[in-house]
Amino acid sequence: MDGKMLARLGAIVFVAIAITATVIELNRKEDAPASSPVRLHQPASDPLREGQRRCQQLGQKAAENGECMRVWAETRDRFLGRTPAPSSPPRTEGN
Repeated sequence: MDGKMLARLGAIVFVAIAITATVIELNRKEDAPASSPVRLHQPASDPLREGQRRCQQLGQKAAENGECMRVWAETRDRFLGRTPAPSSPPRTEGN
């Protein structure tokens, strides 16, 4: 065999392997069961989310609202994965 014939034979084998691999891959995808997207469980109502919406509706006035400042701090802590700082115990009268 001369070099030209060997190159042609190599090209034909390469194309045949590529076509076979493509057919196998296409058949493999069809056999896979259709999976539905995963939904994370979310509570019916999230008080933090409701507070965020209320503060959003306040616009610029929210920067002066103490409740909105608390909501934003809690949102930031939740996003950053921080645990909220323990609040001081309630005062009892007589101490």
